[in-house]
Amino acid sequence: MPAKQFGSSRRTFLSGAAALSAYFWIPKPVKGYTAAELRASADGDRVRPGISKSDLDTPALCVDLDKMEKNIATMQASLRKFGLPSRPHAKTHKCAAIAKYQIATGSIGICCAKLSEAEAMVANGVDKILMTTANPSRSKIRRAMNIRKSHPSFIQAVDEEQNARDLSAAAKEAGIVADVVIDVAVGTRSGIPAGPGALALAQLVDTLPNLKLRGILSYDGGVQHAKGFENRKERALQTIGPNVETFEMMKKAGLNMEIFSGGGTGTYNIMHLTPGFTDVQVGSYLFMDMQYLAIGSETGDAVFNDFAPSLTVLTTVMNNRFPDRLTTDAGAKALTLNTPNAGVIGEPGMDYSASSDEFGAIRFTTPPSKDYKIGDRLEVIVPHCDPVVNEYDEMYGIRKDRVEVVWQVEGRGKSQ
Repeated sequence: MPAKQFGSSRRTFLSGAAALSAYFWIPKPVKGYTAAELRASADGDRVRPGISKSDLDTPALCVDLDKMEKNIATMQASLRKFGLPSRPHAKTHKCAAIAKYQIATGSIGICCAKLSEAEAMVANGVDKILMTTANPSRSKIRRAMNIRKSHPSFIQAVDEEQNARDLSAAAKEAGIVADVVIDVAVGTRSGIPAGPGALALAQLVDTLPNLKLRGILSYDGGVQHAKGFENRKERALQTIGPNVETFEMMKKAGLNMEIFSGGGTGTYNIMHLTPGFTDVQVGSYLFMDMQYLAIGSETGDAVFNDFAPSLTVLTTVMNNRFPDRLTTDAGAKALTLNTPNAGVIGEPGMDYSASSDEFGAIRFTTPPSKDYKIGDRLEVIVPHCDPVVNEYDEMYGIRKDRVEVVWQVEGRGKSQ
């Protein structure tokens, strides 16, 4: 297992030196560089040396590059030990530069949840893509075939007979044979239920002249945040059971089953126990967030400490005039979810609410480490990383508190 990186409770995690310094304080004056100013001074995506994180305008989406790179290395090493590669979800970062880094360090490709997200990735040089969502509309089918025509490694999901026939017809019109996987449901969110119906769909796909069956995908979103490792493990293996049986039925029927993909960050160290599993669709391990920190580790630690929280939002104190509370400039539009609360780094006694659109409200449950003034900065671990990234045009790559890169979030808003 990866080496333990943090303390044994959320309080020690948020206040410990391993998370960051004892508190995050920014001396004034702050320059407040905008993203446009940083891009203008950059060579490609590389920012001129010496610009401090503290000089960013806020709210700012920041990623600690050392922590992110370590998270990627830890995941790759762990899955290699289990004999499985990763196929990370681009919905977490929506950033082509990060997708390229993941592939360069051992991932067999990326997953995309939406077609427009896949289009943004291929437009920026990422083409090893597995679409995890079926596209039933004819316009999306045509767009998907346009991707497949120029990117042979593009794979699409299908979970319904008419959709399979429409995909085959569109592939024929495009003059290609399109690769597909059957989305076999775990739970009730998407996909065809496991069993004879899924087998019949796979057999149909196998007969359609312009489709090539590659296997199945089975993602269990409901178990990823189950608290307690043993509980999570029991649930994950139980819910994937019918899909394993379906996978075996398809193999016995002589179908091509080279892909059996699924799982996620919460079950990355469980899915290797699933017979036939080929790769894990991890996502949030890259950044981490307050939701994942609460699920607990295999070691029994209450905090999921396998990966470090590398993604933060830098925010400015806007008001300190009322007793035992502060107002910041990072509310729901900067952090999206209000539950669980964002975690203020180095200040475990701060209860951070993002319930207001534009402002964050901090209430002190215990005295803070210092008297915060208007203009001071705080850094917070986000509630849930995926939707937060979708709120920003840029992501700042930070190393040793200096801005090293400014990345475009090319997939921002790509939800169709």
